[in-house]
Parts: sequence; C-alpha cells; structure tokens
Amino acid sequence: MKKKVLVVGGVAGGASAAARLRRLSEDLDIILFEKGPDISFANCGLPYFIGDVITNREVLLLMTPAKMKARFDIDVRVNSCVVGVDSKKKVVEVETTDGKKYEESYDFLVLAPGAKPVVPSIPGIDSKRIFTLRNVVDMDRIKNKATENGVKKAAVIGGGFVGVESAENLAHLGVEVSLIEATDAILAPYDKEMSDFLEVELKRNNVKVNVGSKVVKFEESENGIKLFYENGSVEEVEMVVLAIGVTPDTAFLKDSGLELGTKGHVLVNDSLRTSDESVYAVGDAILVKNFVTEKEGYIPLAGPANRQARIVANNIMGRDEKYIGSLGTSILKVFDMAGAATGLNEKNLIALGREYKKVYLTPNDHANYYPGATPVTMKILYDAKTEEILGGQVVGAKGVDKIIDVLATVMKFKGTMDDLAELELAYAPPFNSPKSPLNMAGFVAENLRDGMVEQIFVEKLKEYDKDKNVILDVREKFELVAGHFENDINIPLSELRKRVNELPKDKEIWVYCAIGLRGYIAYRFLTQEGYKVKNIAGGYKLKPKK
Repeated sequence: MKKKVLVVGGVAGGASAAARLRRLSEDLDIILFEKGPDISFANCGLPYFIGDVITNREVLLLMTPAKMKARFDIDVRVNSCVVGVDSKKKVVEVETTDGKKYEESYDFLVLAPGAKPVVPSIPGIDSKRIFTLRNVVDMDRIKNKATENGVKKAAVIGGGFVGVESAENLAHLGVEVSLIEATDAILAPYDKEMSDFLEVELKRNNVKVNVGSKVVKFEESENGIKLFYENGSVEEVEMVVLAIGVTPDTAFLKDSGLELGTKGHVLVNDSLRTSDESVYAVGDAILVKNFVTEKEGYIPLAGPANRQARIVANNIMGRDEKYIGSLGTSILKVFDMAGAATGLNEKNLIALGREYKKVYLTPNDHANYYPGATPVTMKILYDAKTEEILGGQVVGAKGVDKIIDVLATVMKFKGTMDDLAELELAYAPPFNSPKSPLNMAGFVAENLRDGMVEQIFVEKLKEYDKDKNVILDVREKFELVAGHFENDINIPLSELRKRVNELPKDKEIWVYCAIGLRGYIAYRFLTQEGYKVKNIAGGYKLKPKK
C-alpha cells in the first residue's frame, strides 16, 4: 500500500517539497492543500506587478494545480484550508471555501503554511482602505485600488522589505507615497548608517520617509482615510498598505500535539522534523538555527524555504540530511540602488555582547578608468579574536549582488578576513578591479591587525575636545561643497607634505577624506612624522543623514 504524504501550504516550501517527493518516488500518494486559489506563485514578485515593472500577471503563476497534476501526479486542493491537525491520530481537518469539512489521514505530514502579515489592534484597522500583501489576491486588490480609482496619495506602514518595495512600486504608478516606520531607520537587517543610503534614494524619488513615526489610529474620511500619529499630527491618504512584519500562520496547530514556540513558530530539529517523527515543517512558520550564532532565530526568506523543502523530501524518503542553518542573506532593489546583507549586523552583535571589529570601504564596482564605474559602500563585521566574518552589508547601484554572494559563500565555510584578502576572483575592467572590493576589505583588516592604521568611527566625533583633538580633512577644496565635519580644518592630501608643520604634535589628529583611502595615506605619512593619528573609517560619506 502506498504511503500518503500531506503537504499544508502550496507556495515556496510546500510546492517544492511535493515536487521533490515525486521526483524521488512514484510510490507515494501526495496531496497538497492551499487555502487560497493559487499555488507556487512568485510572492517576491507581487510588488513589481503592482508597479507595472512586471506587466504579465501570468508569469507570477509558476505552476497551476492542473500542471502539478499532469507533471507530477500530485493531488492539489486549492481553496482548502487545513484548520486542525491531530498528530496522535495522524489526521488533518480540512475546510473548503464553500464550508465543507472533512478529515484526511497521513503517513507523513509536511507543514509549510508560511507567515501572515501582522495586523495590530488599533482603532480603525478594519477599514477597507487598508490592505496587506501576502498573495495574488492581495496584489490584485491593491493594484485595482491604486489604478482603477485614480489614487493620488497612499501610505505604506512598515519600513521592511515588503514596505519599501510596495512604496517604490506605488511611486512607479505616480502615486504620492508616505513610508512610515516606527523605529529610527528603515530595513532592520541593516545598520542605520547603511540603510540611510537607501532612505536617501527613496526620498530622491519623491517617497516621503517618516522614521520614528507611529500610527495610533485610523479614521475614514469622505475622500480617504486619516492617519493619526503618536506625536499628534494627522495625515490623510486614499489607501494604506500595512507591512509592519509577519508572524507564523500556525493558529491551526494549537491543539495538534506538536511543540510550538512562544510566538507560534513550529519547533524543528536539524532534520526539520517536529516533535512528532512523522511531521516535518519548513519555511516562514519555523524557527531555524542562525548559522553564525548557532542559536534559534526567525529567518523568513524564500531561498532557505526551498532548501529546507528539498531536505524534508529527502528525509521522508529515508535519507539523513541536516539543515545547518541560515545566514539570512538578502537583497532588495530601491529604485536605482540595491542593498544587500548577510549574517549579523552591528545591532545584533551588541545585543549578543560579542566582541567584534568592523571595516568600511567604498570601492568602485569595476575598474575606475572603464566607463560606468559606480561606488559600492561596504560594511563588514568580524570576530575580534579569530577574524571570522560575522556579517556584511553592501549598498550601491551595481555589483551589490556579486559582492554579497561571495561574502555569504565565504561565511558559509567559516571564512576569515584573511580569506577575503586571498580570494581570486574574475577580473576584466568592465566587471571588477584587480584588487576586488572583497580583497580590499581583507587588506584593511590586515592593516588594522598589523598596526598599519588605527581607526575611529563617525560616532566618536561626539567626543571631540578642541584641547585634545584636531579633525583634519584631507579632501581637495572643490570637494568641500558637499559639506564637512564640524570643527575640522582642511589641508588637502596633495598639500599635506608641504604644510605638515601647521599641525600640532601635542594633540591627536582625526583624519578623514571622502571614503577613507586618502585618510589612510595621510595616516601613514603623519604617524611616520611623529604625529598621533586616527583615521575616521568610511570618511565623510558615513556622516549621519538627518
């Protein structure tokens, strides 16, 4: 008799697990349940259809129930919500959209219900002018509202990935957009000085960004909906997209007998098996091991979900594969820029009490002399003792994906900053530099370790004391139009050797340039002349944005 495998959830993790199971064995009954009308849709592409970047709706529907049946002989049941699981009896309870209920037994159960948008309990939250974006149906509702009704003003609440992408794509439609974030910065995987670059790009494209702003009430008006802020101000728009985060969609597992975390996450071991040996779980509903900290964490990303699905299918078929954890590697487009991150950020490391070092640099994405070179700002964090890489963030117009992918690969093999210095990467002037950006990051770390340079960071400038410090700007005079740090003096690097006697030797000199390179050159010269010097890492480019 054939074994029966039930799969709950038909998007990334669920559809991948079902298809992999069939490729491994024809001797299985596989039933896939999806509460909505669509399976295997490209949920990461939904904002781009709203903004007319993707114009063919059908390309987002990667697989249909009919194709799944024809290609894999999988029984796909859409509009079928699994409302309960009894792990002792090994049955699930299913409710269809027409109200019918029935039970289905299983030999193995794969849980891939995903996550649902967080909807806070604040007055007015039930307004029909407030939307969330999880599936194709949500996408259609938002697009229809924004286009058919001629919306001119909209608000997006939440500065995470979905929020930023929604804001960008509504702006593509000509809508005046306010992006509202309760914390002091958008995009939590990034440290503020890095996300600031992406915030500036949003503003450059006429998206109004309100950080440190919290909406406490909604109220419908004659022509739209009013947003009442905690600070007392009021804003009126015609529609709202709510994107303040996600939570595992696991309420149906409350009485399942399966072990859940305090916030509803399904708890799994490194084989992705739950507390019941016949039940597995993947994707946005589970806690996984953070690859860097080796502690449990919530990392709801499509790439990890698909890899987990493959492992689960293999393990159901008798293999013994382990999921070794996730780095949380991610990337997003923000108009003409991109931001990417992997591993831990500085906020994480401070919270963990971990000793770390960091380097900033802003190389070009390819050889400076080849047309079209653009700067890429990088921040890399590494262990203070072992120099193992702990995380990285990259922002720029081009080359961001290549840099973050190589960095994540090195991290997956527990690589160090020395490994970055030793990387041998493809080079030709249109594509890279002979010393790649990641080579340069390794070189900077080597210089710090070898005492070739001592750096301080922009936040240290708050401790400036005119009796103890000199802030030295070595940029050329024409660059000063971009601004400067307070209390500094300017001696261009090209003049420094002739004017070095203008600097006092009884004070510590904090030297900077635009991005840090000329500051390092000045540091090397000045220290060999007997001056006490520190280089301001990242240069003027990392001055906090207001």
